[in-house]
Amino acid sequence: MIDIHRLTGLTASFTAEEEAYSHIIQRIRSGQYRAGDRLIPEEIATEIGTSRMPVREAFRRLATEGLVDIRPHRGAVVRKLSTAEMVEVFQMRAVLEGLAARVAFSTIQEKHIAVLDDLIGQMELAEDDVQEWVSLHRQFHEYLCSLSHNPRLMRQISSLHSVVEPHMRLWLEKSDSPHRSRSAHGYVIDALRAGPAEEVEKVLRQHAERTIASLEKFMAPESPKKA
Repeated sequence: MIDIHRLTGLTASFTAEEEAYSHIIQRIRSGQYRAGDRLIPEEIATEIGTSRMPVREAFRRLATEGLVDIRPHRGAVVRKLSTAEMVEVFQMRAVLEGLAARVAFSTIQEKHIAVLDDLIGQMELAEDDVQEWVSLHRQFHEYLCSLSHNPRLMRQISSLHSVVEPHMRLWLEKSDSPHRSRSAHGYVIDALRAGPAEEVEKVLRQHAERTIASLEKFMAPESPKKA
């Protein structure tokens, strides 16, 4: 398992607010809290053994990141992204992950490529398990980007993954298309071996952008039925 806190430059020593934030975001990422669900601070505080105040502070932080809406008389509600917002997030991911890969290229060694190749192998074995596949897919991307050794950039990339991850899980659960882990990610490894850095950046950008059309189709409202 990739240590995301290490990759993003966060310490392992959590404050109560960080613990609440980590607890909530993990449940949103995994789909345990879904779009439209109301988050009850008292229940969450009891689950993690803290007071309500750190939980409410975590809600405010999640709201600034676009994962939660804080509504009058309803409290915190898990936010659903619009199609336009989803496209924006993937466009941002494409640019930032491309940048991270370009910066990382000069320091990437065969041992790093071996880790990426192993993650693709694990993704292949998990292609019938959407939840595990999405987690491994995120690990692949975050490990590659972490090789840029740029914690600030990694925090941005990790935040964008958290925003779209619940929607990806739902999309893939309902999709009839195979994941094609090796063919969809093997050419990233080919680019890392062949270079140059500019080509690696281009490949990563195209890889992220290629998902947009499928997600737009999934998120589009159903056409009204004819009478």
